[in-house]
Amino acid sequence: MQNSTLYLQRLRQLLQMEYDSEKEEFRVQSEKMGLKRKIHRGICWYPVEAGRSYYNSLNQFVVEIVKKDHNEDDEDIEHLFEYGKPVQFFTLKASSHPLSNRREEPSGQQSSLPSEGAGGGFSYLPFSSTVSYVDGDRMVVTLPSSQALIDLQNTTNLGVQLYFDETSYKTMFHALNDAINAKNNRLADLKDIFAGQLKPEKRTFAPLSFPWLNKTQEQAVNEVLWAKDVEVVHGPPGTGKTTTLVEAIYETLHRETQVLVCAQSNMAVDWISEKLVDHGVPVLRIGNPSRVNDKMLSFTYERKFESHPDYPELWSIRKTIWQIKENHKRGDNVHQKIARLRDRASEIEMAINAQLFDEARVVACTLVGSANKLLVRHKFSTLFIDEAAQALEPACWIAIRRASRVILAGDHQQLPPTIKCYEAMKQGLGKTLMERIVENQPDAVTLLKVQYRMNDDIMKFSSDWFYKGEVESDESVKHRSVLDLEHSIQWIDGNEILQQVNEDLEKQGSPEEKLDIDFTEQFIGENHGRINKAEAELVLSTLKNYIDKIGKERFLAERLDVGIISPYKVQTQYLRQQIRKREEFRPFRQVISVNTVDGFQGQERDIILISLVRSNDNGQIGFLSDLRRMNVAMTRARMKLIIFGDKATLQHHTFYRKLIQYVERLKGE
Repeated sequence: MQNSTLYLQRLRQLLQMEYDSEKEEFRVQSEKMGLKRKIHRGICWYPVEAGRSYYNSLNQFVVEIVKKDHNEDDEDIEHLFEYGKPVQFFTLKASSHPLSNRREEPSGQQSSLPSEGAGGGFSYLPFSSTVSYVDGDRMVVTLPSSQALIDLQNTTNLGVQLYFDETSYKTMFHALNDAINAKNNRLADLKDIFAGQLKPEKRTFAPLSFPWLNKTQEQAVNEVLWAKDVEVVHGPPGTGKTTTLVEAIYETLHRETQVLVCAQSNMAVDWISEKLVDHGVPVLRIGNPSRVNDKMLSFTYERKFESHPDYPELWSIRKTIWQIKENHKRGDNVHQKIARLRDRASEIEMAINAQLFDEARVVACTLVGSANKLLVRHKFSTLFIDEAAQALEPACWIAIRRASRVILAGDHQQLPPTIKCYEAMKQGLGKTLMERIVENQPDAVTLLKVQYRMNDDIMKFSSDWFYKGEVESDESVKHRSVLDLEHSIQWIDGNEILQQVNEDLEKQGSPEEKLDIDFTEQFIGENHGRINKAEAELVLSTLKNYIDKIGKERFLAERLDVGIISPYKVQTQYLRQQIRKREEFRPFRQVISVNTVDGFQGQERDIILISLVRSNDNGQIGFLSDLRRMNVAMTRARMKLIIFGDKATLQHHTFYRKLIQYVERLKGE
């Protein structure tokens, strides 16, 4: 049991450490990091140009920004621009102009970007903007004024980069302050319940039956309906957490008029929103989706707002106001006319908003997005937080202020929140609200125990290590495999194979043909991460041989899909480049995905190959020791899992030693 107020005060201090650390990182990044590194880290587009500008339906002045000079290597870069993120525009000073700083790349091609040390060559425009949405090589950003547009149009060598997100931090600090100071109200009760100082209460009525759910899913939905204060739906990989959560929301709406559904990321909000819409639930999505298509846009606030029958009148009034402002002459008294028009515009806007919210059964947004001014006067009986194990606790409090009870869904044995400050993480900032409730209120937790994704051999190690052996495989997936009589899990060690090949050559009397391949990891520049090209080549050759074994015709006819995962971004970029370059993979490129562990969260593939990269004499494994990431990587596979790693390096860690033993034991059966 913890004192809830003291805990939150400490949490505020840790958030301050994270804020200071990220702000300093941004300063260093802005001043010292070269353009090429910014681009490859996905935080910068260069060069760009300003396209058409207009007022959007929310009366924001926006401009389209288009990335120029697209090249194939850009396809390997996972950019981090998304709705709501602040950005800053820059130009390159004359001495740092790309054409004045050309140099030879290792490949022999000339670089059109400044050298890594050219960070001082940036000149930033005197305003920041906010991303409205991104689609491919085009983004739309809101501008503070028409002068900002003139600045953009008059700037040569224009680029855009992510800006320090001051607003999100301010919102989290404000939410924590509200929770810390809460007394004798619902927020104070929830604060004490989460800390274990009060016991959560439950309603009492007979359990409902849901024949289309399994027993633990059915139990979870009933526990949500019974909960008066808080409930956690703990969903390990493949156990149908989203299905269960959608059913729980649907049933809750039989008892409540409207609920708030949040998640940490736009992608997670999109996913649950789409499932609810497919279930026939009217959703109002606050904020733009991460995937820009008609289906996703159809339930966004902006699209619904501009589709309202009264919107043309509102647009006409706004247009008249802009024209009056632009065309009036000095001395004209237009203030009263503009004031009358604004009053009418506000009246129409309020009426549209009221109708949109009245029609919505679910309001969906990110946790930070729940601070949107559109929600200022809205309170909800129930808040659902999806992917709660990936959300910083301070972000959860932003939304909790609007609710009477809280339902969290996720898995704290999968990806944790992203934290930049190691010291803050070590002292507890990485502990999520979901973990805290699991620890303090175990009776408010329901574990989903039947998984429908993986072959039983792939699932069992994860179940035993992370879930006390409680997760079981459904009969429909337990024994499925790609090939008959094959082992569903393989561990491939390049050094072992090399040693075996060379021993065979020695025995055959051909020592001069012995192979000299170095499977040692390489470190690529400061903050660039690690790469193991020899292991990457082994991954690709193994995949090619496995596809040949399956047969090209069968592989394509059955639409088998493949995921290649590495915890290291540079390794994934190298693997993507090689797959794109090699003719033997041309027929299969559409079904082969390469990404980091984070990029595969929530996804699954028939065949998964994991490149662990680390191979050194010191047994150093870096962030591979964050076992939750390995849990995510392994549990993406439906039928076949192949892990590539240097046993000598990895078996220093108990988890990897046990995993290697598990795979070898299966091989011997």
